[in-house]
Amino acid sequence: MVNDANRKGNRVAIVAGLRTPFAKQGTAYQGLSALDLGCVVVRELLERSGLDRREIGLVVYGQAVPSPSAPNIAREIVLGAGLPKSVEAFSVVRACATSFQATTSAAESILAGQHDVAVVGGADSASDVPITVTKKLASALVAAQKARTFVDKARAFSHLAPRDFLPVPPALREPSTGLTMGEHAEKMAKDAGVTREEQDRFAHRSHQRAAAAWERGVFDAEVMHVIPPPAFDRPIDRDNLVRSDSSADKYAKLDPVFDRKNGSVTAGNSSALTDGASALLLMKEEKANALGLKPLGFLRSWAYAALDPDDGLLMGPAYAAPRALDRAGLRLADVDLVDMHEAFAAQVLCNTKALSSRRFAEEKLGRRAAVGEIEDDRFNVHGGSIALGHPFAATGARMIHTVLREMSRRGGRFGLATACAAGGLGAAVVLEAV
Repeated sequence: MVNDANRKGNRVAIVAGLRTPFAKQGTAYQGLSALDLGCVVVRELLERSGLDRREIGLVVYGQAVPSPSAPNIAREIVLGAGLPKSVEAFSVVRACATSFQATTSAAESILAGQHDVAVVGGADSASDVPITVTKKLASALVAAQKARTFVDKARAFSHLAPRDFLPVPPALREPSTGLTMGEHAEKMAKDAGVTREEQDRFAHRSHQRAAAAWERGVFDAEVMHVIPPPAFDRPIDRDNLVRSDSSADKYAKLDPVFDRKNGSVTAGNSSALTDGASALLLMKEEKANALGLKPLGFLRSWAYAALDPDDGLLMGPAYAAPRALDRAGLRLADVDLVDMHEAFAAQVLCNTKALSSRRFAEEKLGRRAAVGEIEDDRFNVHGGSIALGHPFAATGARMIHTVLREMSRRGGRFGLATACAAGGLGAAVVLEAV
């Protein structure tokens, strides 16, 4: 999307952003749900912004693994974070690109003149995933509920085998392919000739850069403190997955996870299951000016892509990023910063190789020339999901906020944030500095 949306005064401004520290599954936030984390970050974002909450017209929020107890997390955040009950809200899901979707859906509403101010973001808790029951047990429970006598209730379960009582965790495999994301990453790495050494080196780079960013205070303005109950009596003030003592030789000692005999994808060069939440405050540029709020930057364009899951499930960025750049009237070389979600080191390396490949451009994108190379000093400059963590729905808003703040520090004008997502999807947004 571009056209007149980029006229001054009519642009969608990102005025503020915030996230919780990200925490490894089963650690700091094991007592909190995604809704709890979402309410915490939205409440704090609005407190810091100083915005009168009556100015907010819309909340668009997402959760990649929706909770049965709060399926419309956006509306529950309105009610739980102290916003006026009249604020409209709807939830979105686009797997790992969920808060990209939340951001652009709200932007479309602002550009359409339906709202002036919106809160967007996403939250997920890998520590609080919905555990369901088998279909046979579910049918028996329904039958038992309808039964009038104890004997009839007991009879409803009489045909069940012991395995029918086992809990059913969320599916880890792609329904269309039968493979996990990690297995797809293995396949992509083999097809693209990405080595184990390259993957380990990239993972080490992610941790080094994330640790350095935390030490320099880069994330201080982006990350709030959280006091999680009940086991912790002190604030969690930084991501607990970053390995500040990471050394290159340790990665080589880890066994492959998804192909134990010939694989290259390990726990060390993959993102971990993570809990966390993020939020952004969006508004029409004219509204920000009227309220005396200085934007962090603007949404210049965005694009989504879908591809055959069997043909590189996690290659979405290589398809979505060129579209977003085209809509912004830019080339990859014009972009000062590029931030790509790190689901796996293999996935990142496959996508960057594709973007620099003329053959990929011709065969997959219908272009005559490669999209372009991404220089090291403008790519994932403060690490990424491998080091920081990846609470699925929260990652996109984290990336957008980080890119905008880093452009301000560097004096850059354009930034690109892009991510792959389950189902063979991709997302990309082009950001413009103030």
